[in-house]
Amino acid sequence: MSTAAPQITPEIIAEHGLSPEEYDRVLNALGREPNLTELGIFSVMWSEHCSYKSSRIHLKKLPTEGPQVICGPGENAGVVEIGDGQAAIFKMESHNHPSYIEPYQGAATGVGGILRDVFTMGARPVANMNALRFGRPDHPKMKHLISGVVHGIGGYGNCVGVPTVGGEVNFHPAYDGNILVNAMTVGVADTDKIFYSAASGIGNPIVYVGSKTGRDGIHGATMASADFGDDADAKRPTVQVGDPFTEKLLIEACLELMESDAIVAIQDMGAAGLTSSSVEMASKGGVGIQLNMDDVPQRETGMTAYEMMLSESQERMLMVLKPGKEAFAEAIFSKWELDFAVIGHVTDTGRMVLVHHGETVCDIPLAPLADDAPLYDRPAMPKEEYKVWAGVKPLGEIAESTDIGADLVKLMGSPDIASRRWIWEQYDHMVGADTVQRPGGDAAVVRVHGSQKGIAISTDCTPRYCYADPYEGGKQAIAECYRNISAVGALPLAVTNCLNFANPQRPEIMAQFTGCLDGMGDACRALDFPIVSGNVSLYNESKATGGGSAILPTPAIGGIGLLKDIDIMATIAFKRDGEAIWLIGGEGAHLGQSIWLREIAGREAGDAPKVDLAAERANAESVRALIAAGKASAVHDISDGGLLVAVAEMALAGGIGAELDIDLTTATAFGEDQGRYLVTTASDIVVSGAVRIGTTGGDKVADVTLDALRTSHEGFFPNLMDAEL
Repeated sequence: MSTAAPQITPEIIAEHGLSPEEYDRVLNALGREPNLTELGIFSVMWSEHCSYKSSRIHLKKLPTEGPQVICGPGENAGVVEIGDGQAAIFKMESHNHPSYIEPYQGAATGVGGILRDVFTMGARPVANMNALRFGRPDHPKMKHLISGVVHGIGGYGNCVGVPTVGGEVNFHPAYDGNILVNAMTVGVADTDKIFYSAASGIGNPIVYVGSKTGRDGIHGATMASADFGDDADAKRPTVQVGDPFTEKLLIEACLELMESDAIVAIQDMGAAGLTSSSVEMASKGGVGIQLNMDDVPQRETGMTAYEMMLSESQERMLMVLKPGKEAFAEAIFSKWELDFAVIGHVTDTGRMVLVHHGETVCDIPLAPLADDAPLYDRPAMPKEEYKVWAGVKPLGEIAESTDIGADLVKLMGSPDIASRRWIWEQYDHMVGADTVQRPGGDAAVVRVHGSQKGIAISTDCTPRYCYADPYEGGKQAIAECYRNISAVGALPLAVTNCLNFANPQRPEIMAQFTGCLDGMGDACRALDFPIVSGNVSLYNESKATGGGSAILPTPAIGGIGLLKDIDIMATIAFKRDGEAIWLIGGEGAHLGQSIWLREIAGREAGDAPKVDLAAERANAESVRALIAAGKASAVHDISDGGLLVAVAEMALAGGIGAELDIDLTTATAFGEDQGRYLVTTASDIVVSGAVRIGTTGGDKVADVTLDALRTSHEGFFPNLMDAEL
């Protein structure tokens, strides 16, 4: 056993993100002092990013099963049945810290990583989505961050040939020093060709494929498990560098090999690279693993085993092959001009053994690395104490708007409501020719290639609600995703998530985390909308100069639904003059935490809107039935900005105005009550249980011309980013 320098000191232990108590656990697991390579392996596997040590205990409470679920959490991605012997495979992940440090590469490699999670399981990726949170638009660093992130997402997704079909963007000062970049990918596979990661078969060869290993991304997982200080720029070397052209080759090579019977197990090298992929494969299979580090393809000279195991170089995969299939597999990867190397074999020892230059540089038991990683039940503030800590002011008396039309114009151009066209026009959302509902609607829809089926996809979360009331905010994030998928006519199937929170060692942050998860869980159960995959991103806070502290609690939800026939699908655009406009779900009244209150009244106050899950389900079922019967010509859910903003969005999408028959007050115009939809029908159709509020036609909404609304709606991003264009 090598005990090569440097000697393990308390300073080195701290630099690796391990507490003294955790280091004692390492000593107990090994029965001796680790060397530096072993310490590095423990540090990344026990990092928050890889071990979920502050969240695992709570994640177990989420509903993960249903008749449509083929594979729930624990694999690279979730798998649900979509009929005809096919499955949708999907997941969402964060790349927050890297994107703040180096926005282009951080966002690009976030897209690359989530693509690998999906095609690792045998699926051809068919769509990308993203959920982005930025700080104040006028923050001196924000233009640079927005530009870098958007160009990184587009640069990678466009080059790899997977359409980016939608997403969401929020702005709030809480993200000034810690932006959020959450990426989601959906793929389609045959149900009899799904691949898993558990290694098996003693003596089976372990092969490395893809790009060579370099020194980029070392300590990426550890960096992602700590908050930012003033040294954010110094962490630039921990950000990986991506190559979408290599990723495209890797997708094709892996899918070609998957057509054979050569693969026993497969895992992408994501956070913690070769360490996490090999440990997870071996531990899931209950086997051991031995690797010869001399055989790892390297693009830099003199790399140590420590560097190779902790590198997060991109576009790499690890596989266990059936014996005798090495030459067959190598021929495929050589054809696609990718590296291929047999770097080890499966053992029966239950240990990870690494050999470098003929010397054993690591020999550690696998169980403590994975199954026995630290698990913390962090203290959380009681709900009433949290309310006091959060300091959410009562709503109080609200003066009526003096000019509802002027308020509407301002809201349509506000950061959280304004058109995202500047963003999505930089993404190729039509590559593959199967995108049938583009960005800008309630949910994107992608055709299942060669069929009439469609997959509807939406990402949703309202962080200001989650801050004011974590439980209701968690419910609302699930409910809005369910609503958006229902609004295009699809049956919601399942959820992935990206749980973005601040420092879990703070009881108020754990109150946010547990409250949001309780709300999410209740909503998923009530709506038969199970969670099949996800990601936890903690320590999202910054003490850097100019930054705030904790982000708003942001449990981003990514959901998918199934359309059996894409020809029977709703969009938000008004289609023709003279149609009836129906309101499903009742009049608005709730201005607490609303966009109107923030943008017009200049306040963030009041309770988050309550979510009636029974009403959510009933209203969604009614909307889906209207669409299926061919009665609904346009559908739009009511969310940020309330009813009048939703009408304006439908009018702008169709180029047709609306004449409303209801008396609009501030609350009825801009209240953000949940579970509501607008539906248009032919004038002679009556929608049971709904209220007719007007008729399509003309060129105005609330006495404001569509031209004025469009100028405001389309102007925000081009005006903000003008200096970057």
